[in-house]
Amino acid sequence: MNTVIAAPAAVLVPVSGSSAGFPVRRIYCIGRNYADHAREMGADPEREPPFYFMKPADAIRPSGARLAFPGQTARLDHEIELVAAIGSGGADISPADALAHVWGYAVGLDMTRRDLQAAAKSKGHPWEPAKGFDASAPISALLPASDIGHPRAGRIWLTVNGEPRQNGDLADMTWSLAEVIAHLSRLNRLEPGDLIFTGTPAGVGPVKPGDLIEGGVEGVGTVSAVYG
Repeated sequence: MNTVIAAPAAVLVPVSGSSAGFPVRRIYCIGRNYADHAREMGADPEREPPFYFMKPADAIRPSGARLAFPGQTARLDHEIELVAAIGSGGADISPADALAHVWGYAVGLDMTRRDLQAAAKSKGHPWEPAKGFDASAPISALLPASDIGHPRAGRIWLTVNGEPRQNGDLADMTWSLAEVIAHLSRLNRLEPGDLIFTGTPAGVGPVKPGDLIEGGVEGVGTVSAVYG
């Protein structure tokens, strides 16, 4: 069928050591998946059922980019996360089978207009204006799980202008990636091309125009960005 406008360009995440790209279908993000971050957000750190929000695929930007500082916010916050890329889809996936659906891993930034999020929370409104804005998901190149395995522990960190801000360990996730995939697949059928941002440790905070954001996950890689 012909299209009435030009089809949007595919969003691709580069694959490390390859000229190929990973096409992005959907971006799922789990909220408050580290107890220390739940506490700093004023939430109960107990093991509440997981919840999710989404970003559009075109929120993706490559690591190292200089990006426009988003408008309509007085507080842009950083959140460093391990990202899982789904390579084979499924619904009602069991935790025991979940990691077999992961193609690879990257390091991502879940940038957040925190003031807009706080206002939305106070009114019971959706978070999309705070989370799903343009260029809100810088990401590193993907590493295939066949090369690095499935990281269950390891340092996750972030600095701003070289100053340490976030420092945690993947082992401290409230819900493991296998549990997240299993739970999410009961809500939506997962498909190849889906990305899952797995949550951030404590230490989230604001960045100013021109600040250099750098972060990484042990054994996976690093990501960086400058806004403004």
